[in-house]
Amino acid sequence: MQDGTQQFGIVIAGHGSRDADGIREFEQLIELVKERAPQHTVSHGYLEFAAPTIDQAIADQLNADAKQVVMVPGILLAATHAKNDMPSELLTFAYEHPEIDFHFGAPMGLHPLLLQVVQERIVEAEATSTKTVRRDDTCLVLVGRGTTDPDANGEVAKFARMIEEGMGFGASYVCYSGTAKPLVADGLRTVAKLGYARLIVVPFFLFDGILVKRIYDAADALQQREPELEVLKSGYLGVHPNVADVLIARAQEAIEGRAEMNCSLCKYRVQIVGFEQQVGEPQRPHHLQVRGLFEKTTEAATEFAPYVPHPIEAESFRIINAGRDWSVFPEAHLTVLQRLVHTSGDFNAVDDIYFSAGAIETGIRALLRCKRVVTDVTMVQTGLKRALLEQLGIETWCGVHDHETALMAQTQGITRSAAGIRRAFEKFGNDIVLSIGDAPTAIMEAVRLIREHGWRPQLVIGLPVGFVGTCESKAELKRCLQVPRITNSGTRGGSPWAATVVNGLMIDAVNQLSDRLNTE
Repeated sequence: MQDGTQQFGIVIAGHGSRDADGIREFEQLIELVKERAPQHTVSHGYLEFAAPTIDQAIADQLNADAKQVVMVPGILLAATHAKNDMPSELLTFAYEHPEIDFHFGAPMGLHPLLLQVVQERIVEAEATSTKTVRRDDTCLVLVGRGTTDPDANGEVAKFARMIEEGMGFGASYVCYSGTAKPLVADGLRTVAKLGYARLIVVPFFLFDGILVKRIYDAADALQQREPELEVLKSGYLGVHPNVADVLIARAQEAIEGRAEMNCSLCKYRVQIVGFEQQVGEPQRPHHLQVRGLFEKTTEAATEFAPYVPHPIEAESFRIINAGRDWSVFPEAHLTVLQRLVHTSGDFNAVDDIYFSAGAIETGIRALLRCKRVVTDVTMVQTGLKRALLEQLGIETWCGVHDHETALMAQTQGITRSAAGIRRAFEKFGNDIVLSIGDAPTAIMEAVRLIREHGWRPQLVIGLPVGFVGTCESKAELKRCLQVPRITNSGTRGGSPWAATVVNGLMIDAVNQLSDRLNTE
């Protein structure tokens, strides 16, 4: 139990879950925190899915006349939620209430008290077996949540190494339940081949939930496939006095100005290999669409606004619609085609556009499923409508200016645009929409990778402008039967055209979602 006597309000910000067991355990932990820190006013809120939401938890502190409020992330590691989403919630209140002293605490992290909890869980798991197996004949499999932040993923590996050496395991192996690789099932298949007599699978999670249940299911499946290999399932951290004490300690550190984050390897502060574009990215929430989702009414939860053009934009499209006979084109193509007219100022621009069969429909599905657009140059990337990207949750990537792209172009004798496409092939695989608006060499590299290495982007948009290699590259793309594609013939095109096609697909995607959700 903590001995601090200074009184302040503590907001414990949880992630939230679709699983009722996870919510129940989080709230049990909150009660334990209250018991162990009775001098503080403690409230809690969830980032996603559940209620109360974080803003409601902060409001509860203000209603209780708290003069000092500290928010502590009730999550293990510092990734996007702790670096962006949760601070953005607190900053909103700080701007609105300058008279209140707000603080933000560090996530729980690799605290020694948490190492002790994992130690307990492992010993408990070993006690369930009737076999005697030496630790050096046992492989520890630590399963993290997995994020897009390499710093947070690396912390899981560090935690595993500390447990491995501290408890004397023969080896440790790290895998993840999502986002990062290797995924659980792949990791377990790999570990099963290492020759150890026993595996202990440890979910590095605070609470029960859908992901923990999937981890246990994967362990059970491995045990059935490999009956000679003993697979033990350890408990997660759970409701434990040590976990409560870590939260209280993080709150006290924040009040005292001692909250520490690992900023030296934070992708938002320094250039980390492969994540250079995210340096200086502003703190903005990514969770608003699912905040308090399960407490909302069905109508509010499924509301998805259609695209509404600016009045001048609407008038332009009225003129475009009346400016030529559009009945000769398939209806599915009209949004993209009319927007190309709007971008180019030329009604004849659409006469040269080529769509492979089903390209529009495939592109819309790809945007909704894969949620990533790769471009050859930043002009295409910046031409995409930000409001639509945010509404659909789509990420964009362009590697043309990255250091690794420059190195690849120099060492392999290709253009930076082609090197950027090659990096996209290596980095993202097939689950992208590829939009090329500037470089014929980018199209030629994409076609080469598709034909020779089995790359299958969900849709390739190739509309560069110019006279050197432009017509030839677009002709090659048109003949590339392995992937859905949108291109044109001739020298016309450019980055605005390539961005316009993606914008048209996003508008159709938003409108289709709106129609579907509001008619169900």
